[in-house]
Amino acid sequence: MIGRISTRRFLSITPRLLNQNKPLIKPKQSLIKKVVKYSLGTTILAAIGFTGFIGYKIYEESSPVQQQPQSPTFPNGQKRKTLVILGSGWGSIPLLKNLDTTLYNVVIVSPRNYFLFTPLLPSVPTGTVELRSIIEPVRSITRRCPGEVIYLEAEATEIDPKNNKLIIKQSTTVHSGHSGHDTTSSKSTVSEYTGVEEISTSLHYDYLVVGVGAQPSTFGIPGVAENSSFLKEVSDASAIRKRLMDVIEAANILPKDDPERKRLLHVVVCGGGPTGVEAAGEIQDYVDQDLRKWVPEVSGEIKVTLVEALPNVLNSFNQKLIDYTKEVFKDTNINLMTNTMIKKVNDKTLIASHKKPDGSSDTLEIPYGVLIWATGNAARSFTRDLISKIDEQKNARRGLLIDERLKVDGTDNIYALGDCTFTKYPPTAQVAFQEGQYLATLFEKLNQIDSIQYAIQNPSANQNIERLSKKLTRLQNDLPKFVYNYQGSLAYIGSEKAVADLVWGDWSNITSGGNFTFLFWRSAYIYMCLSIKNQVLVTLDWIKVALFGRDCSKE
Repeated sequence: MIGRISTRRFLSITPRLLNQNKPLIKPKQSLIKKVVKYSLGTTILAAIGFTGFIGYKIYEESSPVQQQPQSPTFPNGQKRKTLVILGSGWGSIPLLKNLDTTLYNVVIVSPRNYFLFTPLLPSVPTGTVELRSIIEPVRSITRRCPGEVIYLEAEATEIDPKNNKLIIKQSTTVHSGHSGHDTTSSKSTVSEYTGVEEISTSLHYDYLVVGVGAQPSTFGIPGVAENSSFLKEVSDASAIRKRLMDVIEAANILPKDDPERKRLLHVVVCGGGPTGVEAAGEIQDYVDQDLRKWVPEVSGEIKVTLVEALPNVLNSFNQKLIDYTKEVFKDTNINLMTNTMIKKVNDKTLIASHKKPDGSSDTLEIPYGVLIWATGNAARSFTRDLISKIDEQKNARRGLLIDERLKVDGTDNIYALGDCTFTKYPPTAQVAFQEGQYLATLFEKLNQIDSIQYAIQNPSANQNIERLSKKLTRLQNDLPKFVYNYQGSLAYIGSEKAVADLVWGDWSNITSGGNFTFLFWRSAYIYMCLSIKNQVLVTLDWIKVALFGRDCSKE
C-alpha cells in the first residue's frame, strides 16, 4: 500500500518536476535578452543625450549673449583701462575667449575678420576639408564674451609706444576713383591706379597685445616671392587648388612625350616641417585616390617632390618617426630630396644645391609646374616698426624680445605672443595658444592690482589700508610667469597614416605611426577646433570624402 501510494505520488509529482526542469535553459536566454535590451537602451539614450548636447552647444554658439557695455569707469569711479589686441590668430583668439572682458574696454584689431584653424589648411587645396569648415568669424567670438568687445577690421601700420597710440588702416577696393577727404580723426585717400581706398585713424591703448603673427620667409632667395605659392592664408589654399587643376588640364593638351607636359605635372613642395609634409601627403592622396579615377590620362604622370635643406624632414620628431615617414613616402612615390637647398627660382625651374654624403655638392635644375613654399617665418612690417622704436629691441632680428611674462622688453604696457616674438619656444600654434590662455589670467591679476591701488588712493571709511597694502604687495610679487607645457606633435604623412610624438605626463614620451595614429590625429584636430560648429563641419567633410571622394573642379 505504501509502495502504491508512493508510486502514485511519484507519478503525480514527476510531470511537475519535468515541467519545472523544462525551462532550465531559459534563465540564460532571459539574461542575454536583458543584457541586449539594456545595452540597446543605453546606446539609444547615449545617442539622444549626445545629439541633445551637440544641439545645445550649436544653439549656444549661434546665439549672442547679453553683454555688459563698455564704459570709461567702473561703478566705484575707477578708470576702466583699454586693452587693444592685434591679430586674430592662435594667440589673440584664445586670449579673447578666456579673458573676462568686463574688466577692460577690449578692442581687437585685425585685417582678417576670422580665426583660421591652420593645422588643417594643407587639407583645403585638395578638397579633403572645405575652407568654410576651418574658419570662425571674429564677431561670433566677440559677441559671446561677457563684456562688449569692439572689433575693427583694419591693420596696425604704425605705433607710438611713448604716447600709447596706434595708427590703423583699412584698405577697401572701390569701383571708381573719387576725391579724398580729411577729418580731425581720420583721412581717406584713393589710389588712382589700383582703385583702393585707404582709411586710417589713430587708436589709444592702456595695454597692448601684439599677436600679428609672421609672414612667410623667402630667405632672400631670388624668385621665391614671384613664382611660388605660400600656404599660410585662406587665399593661398584657393590659389594652390586653381594652379594644380590648371597645370593638369594644360598638360592634358600636350603629347605624352612632350617635356613641357612632364614639367607641368611636377608638384614641388619646399619645406620639410609638418606643413610641407602634410601638403605633400594630401596632394599624393588626391592623385592616388581621386585623380586616378577622373583624370586617368595624366594622373599616372603626376609627380610630387618634397625638398628640404636639412638632412631630415620633421626634425622635431623622434628619429623612428622620421625614418617611418621616409618609408611611407617611398611607398607612396613621393620623391624626398633632403640636404637640398634652393638657390634661385624661375617661372619654370628652380636651381638647388644638393649636398652629397661625402660633403661635396651638386647643382640641380628642377622643372616644376606647381611650387609650394612652406618653410620659415619673417617679421611683419608692424613688428619691425615696433622693434625700431625701442632701444632694448635693437638686437632683435627674428621677432620681438619678451620677458617671462610676455611683456615686450623696453616697455611697461606692451605684450606680445605667437610668431611675432623670438623666444626659446618653437613658433607653433600650441605655444601661441598657451600664451593666449596665460595672458588672460595675467590681465585679470593686473586688474586686481589696479583695483587695490585705486582703493588705497581713494580710501573709504570701512577699508583697512594696511591690509590692502599687504595684499597689493603679495599680488605684485606673485604675478604668474609663463610656463610652456609641451604636449607633443602630430603630422599627417599621407596614405591615411600619421605620426605622433606625444608627451604623457612628466615621465614618458609616446611615439607612434600608422593608420591608428591617423585616427588619433583626426580626433585630436577635431578636439582642438575652437568651436562646435567647426568640429561638426570638419567631421562632415571627412564623411563626404569617404562616401563620394574629392572632385576635380577648380573651385
